[in-house]
Parts: sequence; structure tokens; C-alpha cells
Amino acid sequence: MHTPITNIDRRNFLRLSGITGVGLVLGLSAKADGTATIENLSAAGESFELTPFVVIEKSGQITIFNPKPEMGQGTFQSIPALIAEELEVALDKVTIKQTGGEKKFGGGQSAGGSASVRTSYTNLRKVGASAREMLVAAAAQQWNVPVTECYASEAKVFHKPSGKSLGYGELAEAAAKIEVPKQPTLKDPKDFKILGKRYPRPDVPLKTNGKAMFGIDVSVPGMVYASIERCPVFGATLVSYDDTAAKKVKGVIAVEKCERIHGVYKSEGVAVIAENYWAALQGRKALQVKWDYQGNDTFNSKTYEQSLRDAAKEEGAVQHKQGDFDKTFAEAPVKLEAFYETPVVSHSPIEPMNCVASWQEGNKLEIWTSTQVPGSIMNSFPKLYDVTPENLKINVMFNGGGFGRRLYPDYVHEAVQLTKKIGKPVKAIWTREDDTKMGPFRPMTFSAMKGALSADGKAIAFQHKVISPTLDMRKDYDKTKADGTMTEGISEQKYEIEHMKNLYVHHYLHVPVAAWRAVTSTTLAFSHECFIDEMAVKAKKDPMAFRLGMLTKPSDTKVLLEKLKEVSNWDKPLPAGWGRGVAQYEFFAGLGGFVVEVSKKGTGIKIEKVYAAIDLGTVVNPDTVEGQVQGAAVMALTAAIKGGITFEKGQTVQSNFHNNPLVRMNEMPKVEVHIIANGGTRIKGVGEPGLPPFAPALCNAIYAATGKRIRRLPFDINKIV
Repeated sequence: MHTPITNIDRRNFLRLSGITGVGLVLGLSAKADGTATIENLSAAGESFELTPFVVIEKSGQITIFNPKPEMGQGTFQSIPALIAEELEVALDKVTIKQTGGEKKFGGGQSAGGSASVRTSYTNLRKVGASAREMLVAAAAQQWNVPVTECYASEAKVFHKPSGKSLGYGELAEAAAKIEVPKQPTLKDPKDFKILGKRYPRPDVPLKTNGKAMFGIDVSVPGMVYASIERCPVFGATLVSYDDTAAKKVKGVIAVEKCERIHGVYKSEGVAVIAENYWAALQGRKALQVKWDYQGNDTFNSKTYEQSLRDAAKEEGAVQHKQGDFDKTFAEAPVKLEAFYETPVVSHSPIEPMNCVASWQEGNKLEIWTSTQVPGSIMNSFPKLYDVTPENLKINVMFNGGGFGRRLYPDYVHEAVQLTKKIGKPVKAIWTREDDTKMGPFRPMTFSAMKGALSADGKAIAFQHKVISPTLDMRKDYDKTKADGTMTEGISEQKYEIEHMKNLYVHHYLHVPVAAWRAVTSTTLAFSHECFIDEMAVKAKKDPMAFRLGMLTKPSDTKVLLEKLKEVSNWDKPLPAGWGRGVAQYEFFAGLGGFVVEVSKKGTGIKIEKVYAAIDLGTVVNPDTVEGQVQGAAVMALTAAIKGGITFEKGQTVQSNFHNNPLVRMNEMPKVEVHIIANGGTRIKGVGEPGLPPFAPALCNAIYAATGKRIRRLPFDINKIV
């Protein structure tokens, strides 16, 4: 939902947006009850509480504003497509402009949580439909014919009987004077020309011909470069530094302190600023810095892991309770328990963190960066840096990957502090080593599982206890309360189990942590769906049949599993030495599932085939969906079989892709994606639901092939003993 704004008149909007011709400007106005109405910003002298999205100039130029940063997930196409479909205009005939957190575009200017399309789908279609109806009405008035005799197509309005037509530019001024339809008629999906089609993405040519501008590509006049030395030991403080040698490096012009701000985690670093990046980096290496480790230099992964296991003995806070789990479990004829462990992992986007910031005369600040949250920066930075919102401008560049990392503007804070200190535009760039070693990371998350079966193998009781830190890193967390983020989805699965008690045990971690693609579902789905498999084996039932047996009521989950059963030929016997596994997971972002087939290969396992299903309710671009699900599977496989992040002596052991590797092309199996877009119960997200169920489906398949139950990630897929 987009928050209301005030006093944005047409003249100022057009000036600020770079629009030159007076025409038709439509957008959304948010109401207190959470609904949104279409508003007209075309009438001279009038002001509206408006989030503008589409501008049609008298020249015929059409501009659509995209408030969702593009980081490879396709919003540069999918969001404008919602408007363009109803407006009856091809995307290659419009100019797409990225918003930068400006108040005139309202709230919701962020990309995360697979929320872009699912929160915009209906409202933005209404914007396009309203504009179309106003243009058709304007043409009917000009021709003095009934509106029913007119229709829109390819940025024109046609008169059916005579065949005459007028372009949108010719009609824009007249259309602006027509009342905005309160309930515009949306197109029947069978008439879609863009939505649901394999439509070309307008950002792809830009990214292949070198015209796309990522944050790391930005260069502005007078710009200098910064490389920042941060203490490798988390939780340390800066005591002093000697910059004598650093300042002798040719090109170095200054050395300044700056603060990294990541939620409650704050730490000082020393920035070397130079005329070029090489000089800044060499100057940084020449620094002599003294740190106070505050005793954190003894921290290590093994000790912390054991502390999580010890913490699992605590009862924990109740996250969800139904029936009487304790009594049912105690009296059950068949019981089972298991403990699952998932590691720390890095985000590792291909474009390291970077930001250009320029403090200008008149107390003005301009920022160029790859970020997922321009709206958040616009809301918080004015107060922090004593600049009015009107004097803050954010240029949102293409993101070279986000995966949740660019939800946190710690790297933007650093650049802003430095430009304010030296009075020059500063480009601060993190090295790949900085990105790998400094985090923030997806935290370790452990799960203690309990289940009970009736004598005939029916699931009657279930418990999932989560043991982990919180993403906000609060040391004073109230342990009597369950953290919904850290228990994400564990009580929302559609399995019909009468008695359930899910719990959360908070365990503090001083290392900076953050949401990773699919947030906590990436860790919890592994334990949840593997344990469901363990229950099926204990019940002596087929894992797919066991799941469907707990889904007697209609649900999207049931539809998805039935689809997977069908496309994977689940009931068809596999060759000797092969195994087949299934998993699904539903959480706030959506619903996805996998069937994975594997075969024994010496002491290891080969992934033979992957079948994926994702339930969307509706689909904008099948090509994008397939790419997102396949990419999610790549990330999930990496997190499952590669080393992950570990700590020794208070600092990160891994430093780059050589010891924090990603899955390579020759390790990646084919992923066959099946899209369910038959309405369902709601519109769901795309970018994240394809990740959580992959690891459990893989591990369930390995068990089916080898009898080896994997309860700890990562594991070596070439050594399954």
C-alpha cells in the first residue's frame, strides 16, 4: 500500500519528474482504511494526495513509473506491465522510470518479501484501466459518438463503424478533464496481451549491451573513492590508528573515521579516501589500526553451535498451540524425535556493496546506489543527517543481486558520512572480501522436532521448536515471547494434525545477521519437511501419500502436491539405486514445492532430475517465474552442499568464492518448472517460494536412495556414507 502525500500539484510533479508536456497523469491515493482510489493530477492548480504512476504527454510519449527496485527479479517489466496491459500499450512503446523514494510516489518503494506484484496487481491494473476509459471517453466526445462504439488498442482509440482513430497524445489533454472512473472495468484474462505471456523484459537488452547502470558503474564529476578498514572481529571497538603510511600512497587525499550502522549493530571503521580506487585500497592496506576486541576474539562456530544445542533443552516461548500436544505425545503408541541444524550463509550478490554520495551546497544530499529500500532511506536519512526530505535525492540504480542484503543500507550510511566530512562526492566500494567477511549473514537456526503417530500410522501430534537468534540482534530480547520472523511458516502449513505446540527459544548472537532470500523459511522448511518424511517412514507410508492423507480439505497445498505427483510420475518405479523425495512449504511470500530424483554415484549422490511447482494465483511473465524458481534452486543447493560461513577467533574464516563457493554450472541439474496460476486463494510471490522446499526434497530423495538421513546442512554430496 502506498502512503498518502500532500500538496503535489501538477506543475511541481511534472517539473520533478522531467515531464515536459501537459497531458494525463494518473495515480493512486491511499485511504485510512487501507484501500486506494485512482486520482487525476492533470488539472492545473489542483493538489492531490497522490501516488503518480502513469503520465501521457501531448506528444504521445507515455511514462510509467516503477517503484520497485530491479535486482534481477524482473520488476522493471512486471510492475509497468500491470499498467500497460490495461492501458493497451506495448512496453516497448513506453518509457519506464525508476522512482527513488520520493514522497510523491508514496510508500512501498522497496523490493523484498516477494511482495512487488502480489501487493500491486489489482491497484496498478486499475490505474491503467482508468486511463484507458478516460481516453476512450475523450475520443467519443470529440467524435460525438457513443462510447460503446470506441475501443483502445496500441496507444490509440478507434471508432468501430468508421475505422478512424486518435492517438493517446492527441486525447491526453481532453481525457484529463474527464472524471476518473470509480470502478474501471478490468480486462478478462483471456484478452491479455502482456500478462501471462512470455513477454520480453526491457531491462535485458540494457544489461547485455552495457547500457544498464548499476551502482558500481556510477561516476559523477569531482568524485573520489573510499575503501574502509573494519575490524574483522565482530563486536570490537576502534582504539586508534596511524595513517602515516597510508597518506604516503600516491593519490590518497584523506583518512576519516566512519560508522557502520546495521540495526542495533554499530561499529567504527577507518576510511582511506583517494583520487582513484586503487590508491584507496592500497592506502587502506597501509593503515596501522589498533582495536579493542572486547573479549569477542574467542568466539567460534563450534562453541556457538553447542550453545544452541544446550539451549534446545529450554521449554521456549509458545508460538502456536492447538489441541493438547503434551498429553497426546506422552500417551501416543508411536513417537519420534529429531534435531536439525542449518548453518550461517552469506548473501554474496555478484555486485558488492557500493554507494556514491554527494553533500552539496545548501545542505543538499544526493545518493546513487543499488538498494532494495529507497523509501526507507528517504524516510530515515533526513533526521539522521540533518537534511530536509526536499533536499535529499536518491538515484536508484540496477541492483546486481540483492537476496535481502540490500534491504540494509549500512554501506549507504558510510558513504554519506564521508561525503559530509570532506565536502566531495565519495564513492565507497566494498571489496568481495568485505562482502564475504563482514556480513550481515543468515544466522544459524536449529530445530528440535517431535511427532506422534496413532497405531495405524496417522499423524496425531507435532512439535517444531526453533532455536536461533533474532534478526534485530537484540541482546535484551524478551524470551517469554516467540519471534514470528524466526518461526516463519511452521504453524501455517496446511497439514491437518490435531495436536500441535510450536516453540521458540531465543539465543543471542553478536554477529550482524539479516534476512536472506526467503528469510527463515530457508532453514525451517528443511527441518519441517524432512521430519514429515521421517514420520511417513515411521508410519510405513509413501511420503507423498502420507502428506496428501493429511490434506483432506481443499487447499492450494493439496493442489500443488497433486501437481508434483502428476508431473514427476511419482508412482512410476525408479531404477535400482535411485531415490525420489518431495517437499513443499508455504509462508508469507507464497507456496512452492519440489520433487527431486537422485542416484547413487560411488560414495556420493548425483541429482538426476528436479521437478518444481509454484502456486501463484496469477502469473505476469512465465519466463521470469521459471528463471526465479531455477535461481532459487541454485541458491538452495549452494546452501545445502557448500561450506557456508564459519567463525574462528571472533572473525569470519571465509573470504571469497574460493572458500565460500557457489554451485557451478556442471553441478546444477535441470529444473523443470510448473506454474500453477488457476486463481487459488490469493496472489502469491515468485522470488522466494522456490527456495525453502528444495533442500528437504533433496535430502528426502537421498534417504530414499541410500537410507541415510541428513539432519545437518551443509553436507558433502560426494560423500554420503
